[in-house]
Amino acid sequence: MTTVAQRRASSPRELTRVAERISFVYLERCVVHRDANAITAEDADGTKHIPSATIGTLLLGPGTRITHQAMSVLAESGAAVAWVGEQGVRYYAGGRALSRSSALVEAQATLWANRRTRLEVARAMYRLRFPDEDPSGLTRRELLGHEGHRVKECYRRQAERTDVPWRGRHYVPGDFTAGDAPNQAVTAAAQCMYGIAHAVVAALGCATGLGFVHSGHELSFVLDVADLYKTEIGIPVAFDVAAESTEDIGSRTRRALRDAVNKNRLLDRCVNDIKLLLQPEGPGAASAADDVVMLESDSGVAVPAGRNYADGMTW
Repeated sequence: MTTVAQRRASSPRELTRVAERISFVYLERCVVHRDANAITAEDADGTKHIPSATIGTLLLGPGTRITHQAMSVLAESGAAVAWVGEQGVRYYAGGRALSRSSALVEAQATLWANRRTRLEVARAMYRLRFPDEDPSGLTRRELLGHEGHRVKECYRRQAERTDVPWRGRHYVPGDFTAGDAPNQAVTAAAQCMYGIAHAVVAALGCATGLGFVHSGHELSFVLDVADLYKTEIGIPVAFDVAAESTEDIGSRTRRALRDAVNKNRLLDRCVNDIKLLLQPEGPGAASAADDVVMLESDSGVAVPAGRNYADGMTW
């Protein structure tokens, strides 16, 4: 096995685009190791090889152990890693961005730093979720109220469609089994959606903490992105699973959601929606694959890095 020190970092052009990756891979009760550029999952039934560059998010369930070299190759591949279980999602690690350009995160920071543009992006997110309603002119408080009403209505409609009893959203942090079957399914679906959104946000090089709807949390923007598809994909899948059976809710929800994610090409949509919302392109914007480092000068002028400017060069 080639050691990590002997390997060079892959360039963005050598890595699989996030939109073309498997949305997530869930493993439990196994040891995850590295073999060349793949990860291996070893359990009582044998060893399975999984190409690391094809993974969007690796979800590690109960009873999993992962080696340092496995984490290294996942980071090199830009894959996200999340430890999940019956007590809810906990995100502990992630790969590097697949982009070398800072254009997207700079656009995000610029929009986030201004209250007016931050609200405009929040309204644009609302339009993506509910295209039949125009949120122009709504304040942030009004947006939250409208969103809450639409989500409640979605729960009600899905309960009627699937004939599943629904008594409201109840989730006890740290206790997955505290809720009834539909609530457990909604929670399991949300865990996977957060992992997928985090993988895309990290791969594009965006700031996970600069949210436009959510605020004050290290994953605020991840929650923003995941919520874009909650009423369209996450909640309907959860009610479909709960309607089939109350047994093994977590794993059945993950499998059903994975199928829905692939069918709807959600990774591709996430990438396009984030770029549409942040609109980073402009004259002279760097390509996502460009490995370019610049230095900030006066009046917003950027000058090439790797040069010594001690001679008093003017610009």
